[in-house]
Amino acid sequence: MRLRWWSPVVAALLMMMPTMTFAAPLTQERVMALCAEVESPGHCGRRIEAEQLQVLPNLAVRDGDTLKVSLFPTGTREFVDVVVGNDARAFALWDYWNTVNAVVMFITDGERLSYGVLQRANGQMTAVPAEPVLAPDRQHLAVADFCAKGCTNQITVWRVAREGIRMASAWTPSTAWSDVTVTWKNGDVLVMQYSVAGEDKPRTLERPLTASDWQSAGAAR
Repeated sequence: MRLRWWSPVVAALLMMMPTMTFAAPLTQERVMALCAEVESPGHCGRRIEAEQLQVLPNLAVRDGDTLKVSLFPTGTREFVDVVVGNDARAFALWDYWNTVNAVVMFITDGERLSYGVLQRANGQMTAVPAEPVLAPDRQHLAVADFCAKGCTNQITVWRVAREGIRMASAWTPSTAWSDVTVTWKNGDVLVMQYSVAGEDKPRTLERPLTASDWQSAGAAR
């Protein structure tokens, strides 16, 4: 189980490292050290959470199976891990974006991995299928959700507003992609790195948000 989980998930985490905005940046070596002997993705999330809580002591606290995240200016939202039979749903503090006062959560639900963005000002959490990347303009998120099974295989852009986070548009490549990462060149252009079958080197593609073939959120669902 360790090897089967480690290979696809931790490798993906390491590829995402340059795009993360941790309160205390974690190096690839540190992620490997924390997750080298874990039994599951949820266990890895807990170890990363423990590191984050040390540098963010006033943001959240772990009390057994309950993670308590402070809201702003007042209040608390609790996330409780639940085990039913052989299935478990667990939450872990993954990141904190102080520029938009939002907490990124790592969520495991059985074998399914996802993320959530909790806005501390209103207590709303928005679920996203893969790790969100905050744009320099602080008004958008980008998510690259690609895998062999159970993924949307799309790049999605989400709008960040005080009243909530909503998906704005999506784009699906015409060929199968793997090992996909997404970063922001600026507030209007995404940079995607990906691999295609039969090629040794990854490709890079830049896509402006103004491109005509983005689908609106309603059409993409």
